[in-house]
Amino acid sequence: MLYAFSSFPPTYRMAKLKYNGGGDWYADRTALPNLIAYCNANLKTNFYAEESIVEVGSKEIFNYPFVYMTGHGNVVFNDQEIKNLRQYLTGGGFLHIDDNYGLDKFIRPQMKKVFPELSFVELPANHALYNQKFKFPGGLPKIHEHDNKRPQGFALIYKGRVVCYYTFECDLGNGWEDFGTYPEDTQETRTKALKMGANLVQYALTQ
Repeated sequence: MLYAFSSFPPTYRMAKLKYNGGGDWYADRTALPNLIAYCNANLKTNFYAEESIVEVGSKEIFNYPFVYMTGHGNVVFNDQEIKNLRQYLTGGGFLHIDDNYGLDKFIRPQMKKVFPELSFVELPANHALYNQKFKFPGGLPKIHEHDNKRPQGFALIYKGRVVCYYTFECDLGNGWEDFGTYPEDTQETRTKALKMGANLVQYALTQ
């Protein structure tokens, strides 16, 4: 089943993924509510204003068309969570993993357990994800600078559909947070991050 705007009642929700292992799954506290408000204003979606929290192994995850995951630290999925997440993603769900600098070495082996037959592939700059309502001809924008590496957007593609999109060396979610959260941020950078986030939501709901 592919998700589309018309597949959901007018009050659907966006969720943040709560995971085990000790990593700070709760990071970027203001990010999703701000992205939701931006999508509702610019894409004419009708998400609830507040984010939900959903656990990896919960059946509640199937209620959300778009799930966001972030953090800096350790991630551990048990066997039941692996099975549940795979079922969610292969059944039409979408997971955005946003490396908050430090997540990479933990999340890659866990997602390999979910999809042992798949590997993350970098999406080219001309991919449809970067050409939704807002155009990003250079691909994923850089939001926060940590170690002078280029931003990369990776995907797990299952039977032709992007089921998971992974933003690396970008820190997209930090750009969605309340303006002033990070003193070095500019309104221009924040708007760029929100536009990219809106593209991601639009793509996830209509691919």
